Amino acid sequence: MDIKTADLCDQHEGKLQIAQPLFKSFGIKKSFGGRIVTVKVFEDNVLVKKMLGENGTGKVLVVDGGGSLRCALMGDLLGEIAVKNEWEGVIIYGCIRDSDEINRQQIGVKALNTNPQKSVKGGVGEVNIPVKFADVTFQPEAFVYSDEDGIIVSAEKLL
Repeated sequence: MDIKTADLCDQHEGKLQIAQPLFKSFGIKKSFGGRIVTVKVFEDNVLVKKMLGENGTGKVLVVDGGGSLRCALMGDLLGEIAVKNEWEGVIIYGCIRDSDEINRQQIGVKALNTNPQKSVKGGVGEVNIPVKFADVTFQPEAFVYSDEDGIIVSAEKLL
């Protein structure tokens, strides 16, 4: 899927949410998009792993990690799981680790930054609820599109 968020913004002016430019890009896929699936956690990636273990065809996992920079919510092993299960991409309001390996994986990832510290494994969090960060509300079943220019959200499928 060839996504150009600038063109989508021009074509659908006033109908999209545009995320604040807080995120760095990782992975081979520099553009990705799909139906939103959400996870809300804090410094705990058990539910992230669980969701990435499901079929991700046509979907993007949006992880509200509370903006924590103290540990990573995804590393190369979760990247491999995401690729295996055909996720279009992952957006994390938090950190990743193993960025060198993730940059060689056939996945698109947006995250605030990197941190080598792993997360706790408590399994605490929520799945498929509306989450809000970067001035955007990510509603499950809505659509998100991402490229090197940014992240946009639409209630309707655009591509």
